[in-house]
Amino acid sequence: MWKEIKPEECKDNAFSMIGKEWMLIAAGDEKKANAMTASWGGIGVMWGKNVAYIVVRPQRYTKEFLDKEERFSLNFLPEKYRKELNYMGTVSGRNEDKMAKSGLNVTALEAVPAIGESRMVMVCRKMFAQEMQEESFIQKETVEKWYPQNDFHTLYIAEIEKIFVQE
Repeated sequence: MWKEIKPEECKDNAFSMIGKEWMLIAAGDEKKANAMTASWGGIGVMWGKNVAYIVVRPQRYTKEFLDKEERFSLNFLPEKYRKELNYMGTVSGRNEDKMAKSGLNVTALEAVPAIGESRMVMVCRKMFAQEMQEESFIQKETVEKWYPQNDFHTLYIAEIEKIFVQE
């Protein structure tokens, strides 16, 4: 059973949620959806709104869904789903129905694809998207370390419209 909470009621630590526990970014529509594991991103305030920011490489299949739709979800699963999170981050939905194979259940919250096993889901509306560019990096070693193939992420900033937790 899902319960909506206010962003201010979220007591989780963003550094742990994203960087250590990971999240699934889910996007699509009622006909087709995809999700990918992410461990980079953030949560904060921008333009007077509660926001999340995510970064997605151009080759990721989920990016096609993100670019097509206005809204997406960030899904935070309990630790017992670590194996599924690993799988969702290493297999492309272009090559197989990874949603079905993962055993995770796609549901809809506010008409946005979400993962039913999540302990928390953030429903987000895109506000900004821009591809990172090499000349914008101040620390050039970042480019050398993380972008040897020049496959720069697209940065998305999205308003967190609603947060749901499992009761």
